[in-house]
Amino acid sequence: MTWSIVARDAATGSYGVAVSTCAFAVGSRVPYGGGRIGAIATQAFVNPLYGVDGLRLLQEGRSAVEIIATLTAADDGRAHRQLHLIDREGKIAAHTGSACIDWCGAVHGPQISVAGNMLAGPQVIEETLKAYIAASALDFDERLLVALEAGEKAGGDKRGRQSCAIRIWAGEPMPSFDIRVDDHADPLAELRRLWRIAHQRYVPFQQASPSRARPAGVTDRVELDRLCTDYAAAWNARHPEG
Repeated sequence: MTWSIVARDAATGSYGVAVSTCAFAVGSRVPYGGGRIGAIATQAFVNPLYGVDGLRLLQEGRSAVEIIATLTAADDGRAHRQLHLIDREGKIAAHTGSACIDWCGAVHGPQISVAGNMLAGPQVIEETLKAYIAASALDFDERLLVALEAGEKAGGDKRGRQSCAIRIWAGEPMPSFDIRVDDHADPLAELRRLWRIAHQRYVPFQQASPSRARPAGVTDRVELDRLCTDYAAAWNARHPEG
């Protein structure tokens, strides 16, 4: 009941998951990932343990193919699952269970996988992949958003639409970018609105938060306000509305 993207941004090394579906709060169930290790999407009859255990295996340095084999071998419900991931080497692997509902399947390109089930047809993931590849000049978050929009235009989830999300991990275990729409008549339009709002303060605030490289983060409120203001001004100049 979902289609999603897992990808690594070659320019920054960030990993991301973008997902859209005709179900409630997809961002709370499908995307998992971590900085420097990879990203996972677990969908169809979601098995959240694929995300939890898959992250552990990614941290151990296991390959995408090995992780898929390990997770599905331990799951008697694997015929009802769809899973795809990208590992720390940028390698892709995917599983679409035999009981997933048509249309279902996966495609991949360099450092990107697109997979879906219960879709209008194979054109949904094909157009998603095509749009992502064509948008290489865009920032990673916008590239993921544009790709989802192309998949929706190609038919999307054949039952309709309700929720969507984008999560990105830069160099840390926690997401550097995390926006979602849990319930909306036009979720991708709402996600695009939130995407623009996020870059006004949320994104620079995240960048100033504590990290492994800078454990204290930025704690001077005047400096933080300046950083956020300068970031938003520069970002808005590069991304004019309309």
